[in-house]
Amino acid sequence: MKFHFKKIFLPFVLVIFFIIPNSVKASTFDSWLIQTKADAKAQGISDQTINAALNGIQPIQKVIDLDRKQPEWKKTFAQYKEMIVNPTRIKKGREMMRRYQRELDAVEAQYGVPKQFIVALWGIETNYGSNTGGFKVVPALATLAWEGRRATFFKKELMNALKIIDAGHISAGSMKGSWAGAMGQNQFMPSSFNAYAVDQNGDGRRDIWSTKMDVFGSSANYLKKNGWNSGERWGRRVQLPASFPKSLIGPKIKKPLSEWASMGVRKLDSTALPGENMMASIVAPDGVDGEAYIVYNNYQTIMDWNRSTYFATSVGLLADQIASY
Repeated sequence: MKFHFKKIFLPFVLVIFFIIPNSVKASTFDSWLIQTKADAKAQGISDQTINAALNGIQPIQKVIDLDRKQPEWKKTFAQYKEMIVNPTRIKKGREMMRRYQRELDAVEAQYGVPKQFIVALWGIETNYGSNTGGFKVVPALATLAWEGRRATFFKKELMNALKIIDAGHISAGSMKGSWAGAMGQNQFMPSSFNAYAVDQNGDGRRDIWSTKMDVFGSSANYLKKNGWNSGERWGRRVQLPASFPKSLIGPKIKKPLSEWASMGVRKLDSTALPGENMMASIVAPDGVDGEAYIVYNNYQTIMDWNRSTYFATSVGLLADQIASY
């Protein structure tokens, strides 16, 4: 008699495979959480905050899935720009500039950052506060810190989040953001919040979730502290000469504006660049055959916010459009 071993044994193997790892996961997370609570206490975070924020939390599978998910295709800058710097966002940005003119003027005067850049960042990050993310930040960060792919980074962000709660700026339950822990209407990571968020309206809390003055002031303070030069533009679109070397493209390659002009780089209308010694770079997010921009120090500052040339260029373009109403 032939014994069908696989047909009998396989279901038991599958049961063991699917059940045991989940229980092991739970046990592992519980152990990790105990140690994390001890680490938080060692950093001076109160028992009240630790218990309110960490008691009963569990890993969020959707966060793990999103962290591991790879994009199926890469957008070109032309596609990205069309999606980000679109007529709807431009119109809404102009409307927000008018609605919050008094608040934005005050912030611009204090920090030296033009209000259109504050509004452009607000518009790109969260569509002017309408899409700030629906994840509770503490469980999301705990999931990423425990899951391990970038454990050290997210463990630090989790501790920063607990310090924000401990300082009374927001409750654990109300601290919401993206699946990766970016928070509020300007999507600060907790470490950025602790470094740059400000209590612009003077109510004792740094509230980037619902207080517009704090949102605007915090964004402006971030840019100022990362080197924003008041009175300078971010950049402009240019024409490159034929056979322009690819090796000279990128934000890390800096030359005086006059040197780029001598190499044949011209404004989009074919007129000459200013013959100044202001340092500048050439960026071409879609490569040398796509759109090219000459960019200055303030572009580099926007890249401190987000290291993407797609993002930084779009912020500049959106700001220019918003300011032209």
